[in-house]
Amino acid sequence: GLTAVGYNVIQIGPMPTPAIAFITSNMRCDAGIMISASHNDYYDNGIKFFDGEGNKLNREVEAEIEEIYNNLELIEASQCTDKEIGRSKRIDDVIGRYIVHIKNSFPRDLSLSEIRLVIDCANGAGYKTASTIFEELGAETIVEANNPNGFNINEECGAMHPKILANIVRDKRADIGIALDGDADRIVVVDEKGEVVDGNKLMGALAVYLKERKLLKNNSFVTTIMSNMALDDYLKKHGIKTYRSAVGDKNVLEKMKEVDANFGGEESGHIIFSDYSKTGDGILSGLQALAYLLSSGKKASEVFGAFELYPQLKNNLLIEEKIPLSKIEGLDKLKKEIESHNIRHIFRYSGTENKIRLLLEGSDKKLLNDLMQKSEEFFKKALS
Repeated sequence: GLTAVGYNVIQIGPMPTPAIAFITSNMRCDAGIMISASHNDYYDNGIKFFDGEGNKLNREVEAEIEEIYNNLELIEASQCTDKEIGRSKRIDDVIGRYIVHIKNSFPRDLSLSEIRLVIDCANGAGYKTASTIFEELGAETIVEANNPNGFNINEECGAMHPKILANIVRDKRADIGIALDGDADRIVVVDEKGEVVDGNKLMGALAVYLKERKLLKNNSFVTTIMSNMALDDYLKKHGIKTYRSAVGDKNVLEKMKEVDANFGGEESGHIIFSDYSKTGDGILSGLQALAYLLSSGKKASEVFGAFELYPQLKNNLLIEEKIPLSKIEGLDKLKKEIESHNIRHIFRYSGTENKIRLLLEGSDKKLLNDLMQKSEEFFKKALS
């Protein structure tokens, strides 16, 4: 592959996506590549590219790569021979660079020695780094799903199945539980009662924590259009301005750069602390959550349950084709009907699956259910 067209390649083995981003820059490489199923099943492997600074590539560059991928003549003409063929080597100890970097984000005046923590590694890329980092900072750790075999990634474990972690937290009487997804770029937190903490509440708590420590740049926070409006209102009371971006941690980071913010995230668990990482980082986010928990002197259920969410309904529909939403006849009429009831709506296609994602948010639960049913029927008919 890469060596055949003249690139020198450094293989570093299983590693979290944010670690690849960091190491690419730290080792002064030209680019980084992560192959991972992310939060999906093992057979849904994808590729994530990073530039030499550890940033995800923009859409224009991704489009250029796709053109090259489909240009067999160009690929054939680019094949190298003899001394021009690239070299490949494996380095196994670079994991230490990432571990030290992430540990440095944790306040030096705090210790995890009083914390009993359950970590669910999703049988994924964080199976080594997560436990090492939390244990070296003093936590009593109970590690689950840390035996990847190439097929069991995200299988009934990790951030996609937090109820399993919740049961373990209760059984082990832990202070808190942290679940990662397959490539460890997202986090789900479970409190001491075994309740899954909503991503909006987690981000709200962390934003307030950063402001209290005078570390929240410009008192600004970025999240996506999918997040609950209760988050905006909660942060406003604390003097924090919320900005919205399109879905995807890459879009969140772009908006963060635009408004000069250093903290942002998605309710799905991609949380970005840009002073330390240029992509979502589940382990880093877990450390900051634990720092806030320790600083507050409260239980996790109190720290991460400071406000209530507005009623919201979500659904994902399998579809046969992704017709541009602007070309679906009758959609504008449906939107106007929904808006007439003061209900917020978001209809968007999944970026990785043949699905359309539906979201409705408002105060009347019965009306939400009725309009969601109507929306589902509309899209099933329009996209089947």
